[in-house]
Amino acid sequence: MLAIRCNKYGPPSSLAIEELPSLVPGPKEVVVQVKACSINFPDTLITQGLYQIKPELPFTPGSDFSGTIKKIGKEITNFVIGEEVFGFVPFGALAEEVIVSVSTCFPKPRNMNFPIAASFMMAYGTSYHALKDRGQLEEGQTLLVLGASGGVGLAAVELGTLMGAKVIAAASSDEKLALCRKYGAQLTINYKKEDLKSRIKELTENKGVDLIYDPVGGEFSEAAFRGIAWKGKYLVVGFAAGSIPKIPLNLPLLKGASIVGVFWGGFAMKNPKENMKNTLSLMQWYNDGNLKPHIHKTYKLEETSKALEEMIARKVKGKVIVQIN
Repeated sequence: MLAIRCNKYGPPSSLAIEELPSLVPGPKEVVVQVKACSINFPDTLITQGLYQIKPELPFTPGSDFSGTIKKIGKEITNFVIGEEVFGFVPFGALAEEVIVSVSTCFPKPRNMNFPIAASFMMAYGTSYHALKDRGQLEEGQTLLVLGASGGVGLAAVELGTLMGAKVIAAASSDEKLALCRKYGAQLTINYKKEDLKSRIKELTENKGVDLIYDPVGGEFSEAAFRGIAWKGKYLVVGFAAGSIPKIPLNLPLLKGASIVGVFWGGFAMKNPKENMKNTLSLMQWYNDGNLKPHIHKTYKLEETSKALEEMIARKVKGKVIVQIN
């Protein structure tokens, strides 16, 4: 099988495409013939050795996938060969085959094509876990989403709207914010043109926002936190800006606010039953037509480096997909 390989940490151009032996599943695993794999921001970090998960070199990156069951472990009873599935792995999905634990592999709905299925789990799983489990978002609350046009950001805008929140989308261009409005954002902030802190206060009549969803980090985190409401929650989702912010701890003290970490991958692995409930809720919303993943662009497997470079350059709106024949 062909696979993208990270033989040494470095930029996307250092990745290679190699022929590897076909995979063999363990007793509680399946081998999936991959049809599509989405690119997520952690993929750009893990291949540079900058992510919290550091696989032993060499390794194959890629987490979100969709495809068909090719081989089944001897203890598997709930899947059959040829069944269409989607799911996630810590790494390994940017290849023609991937080994998947049965707990993180799900039957693909018939009305969901392979690229959409591959774009689903990490973006919506992360955002729903963040808003529901970690942020405990309530109807009528105000939600601020930073990096709102990216994969997880756009999912948070869409889900926050479905959950009854007043959503403020913040992004770096008017074009990105136009997409956010299509996904339900009621108010927007262009933080390249507007002062984030003062604009939050203006839009909330000085009350502040109840929940902040931050997958970006960097220079805008502290400004956003200064716009949080009394007893608000600040969700730490990721650091797409490349730098980890240092929030002065007097701010949560003065606001009675909470800084809450969100690591969906860890949650899904440690709490598979709770994650399954969340996944079923997301599937129902999708089947009802309430969730519509936005595909920015598709690439071939041999073009994976280009897809990662576009992600690093922050040109992506929604999801980037690698399709595999």
